Amino acid sequence: MSDILNDAGLDLLFREARTHNGWTDGEVSDVLLQAVFDLAKMGPTSANCSPLRVVYVKSEAAKEKLRPALIEGNVEKTMAAPATAILGHDLEFYERLPKLFPHTDARSWFLGNDALIETTAFRNGSLQGAYFILAARALGLDCGPMSGFDNAAVDRAFFPEGKVKSNFLCNLGYGDPSKLFPRSPRFDFDEVCSIV
Repeated sequence: MSDILNDAGLDLLFREARTHNGWTDGEVSDVLLQAVFDLAKMGPTSANCSPLRVVYVKSEAAKEKLRPALIEGNVEKTMAAPATAILGHDLEFYERLPKLFPHTDARSWFLGNDALIETTAFRNGSLQGAYFILAARALGLDCGPMSGFDNAAVDRAFFPEGKVKSNFLCNLGYGDPSKLFPRSPRFDFDEVCSIV
């Protein structure tokens, strides 16, 4: 039987973790941002396809490049965050399968099948985005994941080659608890789950 996280670990990742809208002045180092990715990349994806691509926006110039793509309600908290991760998925992920999944010719599964490419990239990139949030929390960062931006504008600004598509943004830093909203309700097990 595997070990399990203690209550402090479960609180850190889930029960006490919150989506932050305000930030303290604490700096987020490049070393820590690399550590977040290095932990998140270990989560499973189908055929180890690993389509997640991340751009960390930290500099003032990069923040100004991001600003026009944000809806009004996301501007202030994003500009104040020490870092914002743009989480995207690579639509040419299959070109790396000979390295990532060398057991078989998995690349051939995707060639010419745009629908399968898009579905696989989005699904597994989203999975990796969730791992990314948990990795950031596990390493002591607070997260503010969000939609509420113009994906096409972000893609033009940060993924101009066109092969990577943005999925969501995640502000990163050390949250200001005074700016938290009350926690929203969650479903009870019986409302949305069944065991058959």
